[in-house]
This record gives sequence, C-alpha cells and structure tokens, in this order.
Amino acid sequence: MTMPSGPSLSLLIFLFSLLTLALIVSSAPVQDPELVVQQVQRSIYNASVTRRKLGYLSCGSGNPIDDCWRCDPNWEKNRQRLADCAIGFGKNAIGGRDGKIYVVTDSGDDDPVNPKPGTLRHAVIQDEPLWIIFERDMSIKLKEELIMNSFKTLDGRGASVHISGGPCITIQYVTNIIIHGLNIHDCKPGGNAMVRDSPNHFGWRTISDGDGVSIFGGSHVWVDHCSLSNCADGLVDAIHGSTAITISNNYMTHHDKVMLLGHSDTYTQDKNMQVTIAFNHFGEGLVQRMPRCRHGYFHVVNNDYTHWEMYAIGGSANPTINSQGNRFTAPDIRFSKEVTKHEDAPESEWKNWNWRSEGDMLINGAFFTASGAGASSSYAKASSLGARPSSLVASITTTSGALNCRKGSRC
Repeated sequence: MTMPSGPSLSLLIFLFSLLTLALIVSSAPVQDPELVVQQVQRSIYNASVTRRKLGYLSCGSGNPIDDCWRCDPNWEKNRQRLADCAIGFGKNAIGGRDGKIYVVTDSGDDDPVNPKPGTLRHAVIQDEPLWIIFERDMSIKLKEELIMNSFKTLDGRGASVHISGGPCITIQYVTNIIIHGLNIHDCKPGGNAMVRDSPNHFGWRTISDGDGVSIFGGSHVWVDHCSLSNCADGLVDAIHGSTAITISNNYMTHHDKVMLLGHSDTYTQDKNMQVTIAFNHFGEGLVQRMPRCRHGYFHVVNNDYTHWEMYAIGGSANPTINSQGNRFTAPDIRFSKEVTKHEDAPESEWKNWNWRSEGDMLINGAFFTASGAGASSSYAKASSLGARPSSLVASITTTSGALNCRKGSRC
C-alpha cells in the first residue's frame, strides 16, 4: 500500500488529530455537544477549502480567522469570502456578502441629510446589501454619526482608511454588519442635528457619546482587524439588547474606558447578550474595561493584555465571564495587579457570579479572582470557540489591528 505524501499526508494527519480530539472530548460530559461538532466541522472545512484553493494546508499562523483568507494572494478578487471566516457569537454576521461592491471615491461628508454618491455615508444608508471598499488611502472626518443600515461591510483592505476627528460609527437597531481593516480614533460626540439613516428616512439625533463603534440594539456584528484609540467614550460599546457579536484581531491603545458591554445594572434586556472577544491586543495607554460586562455571557479568549492601569476585565449585575487562554501581563503598579474587578456589589453578592479563568497566562504578579459555582449551563452560553494555548497568544495576535494589505500579494 502506497502512503500519501506532501499536502495529502499533512491533511490526513490534521484530520486524524481532529478526530482524536473529538473522541477525547466525548469521553467526558459535554456542556454543548452541538458546539463541539460545529468546531470540528468548521476546522475540517477550512482546511479542505484552503488546500483546494491554494495547494497547501494553511499559512500556519494558528489564528483561524486569518488562516481562512490571508493565505490567498488573490484576496482582493475574493473579498466577500471574508464573511465566511468569522468565529464566535458573531460568526453568522454576513454583512454585505450577498450584495454588490460599492467603492468609496469621496472622503467628504458635507451633508449628513443628503449625502453625495461615492461618499461613505451614501454607501452605508442604502437598503440593499453592500460590500463597501475604498478607492485609495483616505481620512474621513464625519460631521455626524455614521448611521449604518443592515447588511453592510466596511472593508478597508488595500487602503489606509482613517475615520477620526468627529463622530464615528453607530450600529443602531440593525443587523449583519462587518467592520474590517479601519483605523478609528479621536472620535468625538455628535448630535443635535438631522442625520439620514436610509434612502427614505432622516431624523433628529441627540448628542452621542463619542464611541469609536457604538452598537445599540444591534445583532450579528463582527468588528475585525481594526486599530482603535483615543475616543471620547468607549472604543467599542454594545448596549440595549445587542447580541451575537464578535470583536476580534483588533489593536486597542491610548484610551480610558475601552469596552462597555451592557447598558446598566437595571437594563435586564441585556441578559441575552452574547459577545466573543478573541485574538485582540490590548496595548499601551489603556486604563480599564477590557471589557466591562453586565448581565450577559462573555467569552474572552486568546487575547494579549500587555497594558492596563486599573484592571483588565470587570463587571456588575451577574454577568457570566469565561476567560480562556489569554495572556495577562500586569503593570508595575503595586495595587493594579488584579485582572478582575467585581463592581457595584459586596462580596456576598459577587461571589456567586460565574467568572472563571481557564488556561490563562498570568505574568508579573497578575491574578484573576474567580467566582461562582461554575454552573455548566451558564458557561455553555459563554463558550463560542475552542481556545488555543496561552503560549501561542503572542503569535496569534502579532498582526492585530488594521493590516497593510496590498493588491496582488498575500495580506
């Protein structure tokens, strides 16, 4: 019998290892068997697609999102394939995958009520699905919030696109949004003005918070490979019943309150919120809220925390926080070594909240204060993908943030 060689042998070994993993998992109680099946099927699918399209197994970065598309030197001709590479709770966000490509040619934003064709605002308010790309490098200073319509992708690959100096992106009561490859920084409050949110409707906007990306009652949202910094409020905030969100591969720096997930302790509609935070680099100049959670279910997996001044992960109102395979490097500040902060409750209350650390790497005196009884049903709702070992976090996150992709070469 002749043994296969080359890519075929590699693929067989890879699939055998997946089968072995599935058998090992099946020997113990499984909180969500369907989740395990989906993970194995997705891994097999990605490996086979990569092999068929590119002639070898993968680029081997260990980052499942990047390995899904970055190996392809023809990514620029296959842009919408990115929508099939999402993972986590936001993995079904297809954005504008099934629509036309819209090219932004004009960096202006002179009229938020009657935007010119070719501008970013004109693109995002359309009713049909659109995959929005940029003709060239550009800096866009928005006069008012960019109110997005459903089924849109903002794809900054191939250009250096900065949204800064004014109000930024708002995802309000819409669904299926992908934001990829943008530099979002120095965002300011807007409002007290008329703004169009669809071809047939515009309305009065009150003053906004000044978030980089504000998700308000939104669902199926994926924010990937963006560089975010120095905004008036949060870099990425999700409130008012938002859910099915993945925040991945982003590079966040120079900001105080980084990420708020959940509107308030009394807003119980956020109990259904599910957010995956994966493969991000929380870098220099950050203070707190990476993230700060309320009520819902949060999977914090394979992120690199190299800076914080107060704490990294916090929450109130009994959220479930599942921290897996992260690398936490504590600051040299004596009283800021704790990763976690249980907020707005006495210990007699927060000790029952389900917060766990599993496979995390704790460096320079960092420590994680776990709590709760570890209810299996709760952690099943806060599990969205298989964690890689924390020892791989540095390589997985090394290209976090907006990528320098150029046409005709691997990104």
